[in-house]
Amino acid sequence: MKVVVDFDRCASNAVCMSILPEVFEVRDDGFLYVLNENPPESMRDRLEESVRSCPTQAISIAEE
Repeated sequence: MKVVVDFDRCASNAVCMSILPEVFEVRDDGFLYVLNENPPESMRDRLEESVRSCPTQAISIAEE
């Protein structure tokens, strides 16, 4: 699976980072960074929670 972020929609509110800090990070510059575009399957539940919890619906999962 691959993490996909629509950075035009992302508000960098850090909700995803609070759920999955191993994958998402909002830095001091105010921008969201994806630390691991291809997280392991063991993180799927929290990644799906990040997708559902994103207030701007900027995160999705692409199956590879």
